Amino acid sequence: MKGTPSMGKRSKKVTHIKCRRCGRVAFNVSKGYCAACGFGRSSKMRRYSWQNKKYNRVRVK
Repeated sequence: MKGTPSMGKRSKKVTHIKCRRCGRVAFNVSKGYCAACGFGRSSKMRRYSWQNKKYNRVRVK
């Protein structure tokens, strides 16, 4: 068969697995780096100032 029924059999591959550094399921297998912490791309932790809201210059989680 071809067409729509065989398209459902294509999505068996996993894009993200558990990261060794941060433990989140954000490590891209094909690209080889973690989307959450940057493992595989950088030795420093991936962190941005816009990730957390600041109220009176104090970080609020």
